[in-house]
Amino acid sequence: MTEKEVPTIYEWAGGTEAFERLTATFYRTVLKDDLIGPLFAHMDPEHPKYVAMWLSEVFGGPGRYTHERGGYPHMLAHHLSRAITEPQRRRWVNLLMDAADEVGLPDDPEFRAAFAGYIEWGTRLAVHNSQPGATPPPEAPVPHWGWGVAPPYQP
Repeated sequence: MTEKEVPTIYEWAGGTEAFERLTATFYRTVLKDDLIGPLFAHMDPEHPKYVAMWLSEVFGGPGRYTHERGGYPHMLAHHLSRAITEPQRRRWVNLLMDAADEVGLPDDPEFRAAFAGYIEWGTRLAVHNSQPGATPPPEAPVPHWGWGVAPPYQP
């Protein structure tokens, strides 16, 4: 398989529709959760769609979050001084992975490893950047996450 034949993670997942299903399902659960629900109690009703835009762009989809929402600086602003804890981060990750199962995102090992790799990396940065006194870089590109070591298996 040539590099041009390898789909992006965004394409493999099912595109924008798949990420919108994921985040809609995920945030319905988040709002009911005792540990992380309070962090999102006053979120914009469009927040799940914005997160779907972010994830889509990160995983190789269109650059809508950058062009429509302001990219990394806008995303960073939503995390500053939130003091996210490790238990909250872990719950966020677990609920997102459960939502991925619920909405039928691909369950092949290659996809789930790449997806989980970004989610772990991104949430750990969010915890770090959310602490009082943290000084993350104010400007950075939206990360572009690929398959890493193992692209999807296509017999």
